Amino acid sequence: MILNPKSLEKLRNLINEETEYRSGPQLVEFFNALGFSDSYRQGFPSRWIFTDERLRQLNGKPELDECIKSVLSPVNFINRTLELDKHIAEFNQYIAFDQWKVVRDGANIGFAKLEKIEIDETATPTEDEFLKREFSNISIAEIGLESDLSDILQQRIKEIEQCFSAGAYLSVILLAGSTLEGILLGLAKKHPQQFNTSKKAPKDTSGKVKKFPDWSLNSFIDVARDINLIQHDTEKFSHSLREFRNYIHPFDQMRSGFNPRQDTAKICLQVLKTAIHEINESVSNIST
Repeated sequence: MILNPKSLEKLRNLINEETEYRSGPQLVEFFNALGFSDSYRQGFPSRWIFTDERLRQLNGKPELDECIKSVLSPVNFINRTLELDKHIAEFNQYIAFDQWKVVRDGANIGFAKLEKIEIDETATPTEDEFLKREFSNISIAEIGLESDLSDILQQRIKEIEQCFSAGAYLSVILLAGSTLEGILLGLAKKHPQQFNTSKKAPKDTSGKVKKFPDWSLNSFIDVARDINLIQHDTEKFSHSLREFRNYIHPFDQMRSGFNPRQDTAKICLQVLKTAIHEINESVSNIST
C-alpha cells in the first residue's frame, strides 16, 4: 500500500504517541522488527524525524502493512477495545484518500481496498458521551416480539441490572450479548424480508443468505444498522459488546487475559439499553 504524506504523518503519531509513548530505543526495536538493523546511540535523531524516515522507506512495501498491523494489534489493547476502534476509525479517515481502509475482525487486522474515496462524516461519540445518555423506560414489549420471548428478555434485563449492582461484571457482559442477540433474532423472524434482503446479510459458500439461527451476533448488528434499526454509534459500541461476549469460553478468556471491569460492564449494559431504545423508535418504520 502507498500512503500520502498526511496519512504517513498520522501513522507516525500513532506509533510515537497516540497508541503508546515509544522512546527512542523502543522505536528502534519497533522498526527493527520490520527489517531494519538500527541501534540507539549518541547522535540519534529526534523521534519524529526517525519515524518519518523509516515510514518513507517502508511506503509502498509489504512491510508498511505489517507496520500498521503491529501498531494497531488488538493484543496491545486488552480491556481497551473501544480505544483501539477509535484509533482505527481516525486512521481510516486519512487513508480513505489513499482508497484504503483498516478492517478489524476480532483479533485480526486486515485491509480493504476502496473503489472510491469514502469519507465517514458520522462522528462516533466518546465512551463518556455514550454513557451519559439516559433512558427513563426500557421496554421489550414495545418492540412487538412474541409475548413469551418478550417476557424472557425483559426478565433478563432485570437480572442484568441485578448482576451489575452485585459486581458480577462477567455475567452482565454475557447476558447483555445474548439478550441483544435474542432481540435481533426475534426481529429477523418477524421481518424476514427486510433482514434477508439487506446487503449485509451473511451468505454461505453458494451465495445464499444463511438461515437466521446460523447468523452470528456480528451479522445481526451489521444488518440492524443497514436497515436503520440502530444508529451508527450504537453499531460501533455493539461490536465491542459482541467481542466481550465471546469470552463465554473460559479458555478464550484465559488466553486473552481478559478481566471484566465495572467500566466494561457499564458500556455493555448501555449498549443494550441504547439498542432497545433505538429499535423501539424505528421498528414501526419496517414494512411488514
